[in-house]
Amino acid sequence: MERKYITVKEAAKYLGVSPLTLRNWDKLGKLAAYRHPINNYRVYRLDQLELFLQSIESPGLRKTHANTAKKIHIRMEED
Repeated sequence: MERKYITVKEAAKYLGVSPLTLRNWDKLGKLAAYRHPINNYRVYRLDQLELFLQSIESPGLRKTHANTAKKIHIRMEED
């Protein structure tokens, strides 16, 4: 099974957040990125993004349309 990798920009659009948010999540360890072996750019596995979405979606939230924006609730930890 071939794994599908997508860019930061594509992943941000998929999750409904900014690319900077994804970079911050990577730095904080909330959503780890892989690194492209040639250029060292961040890339994300599509299956990992799907699992991440499932882990943060509330049980009552269901997809009603393929292009529907996804609501993401982020809990910020205090120092």
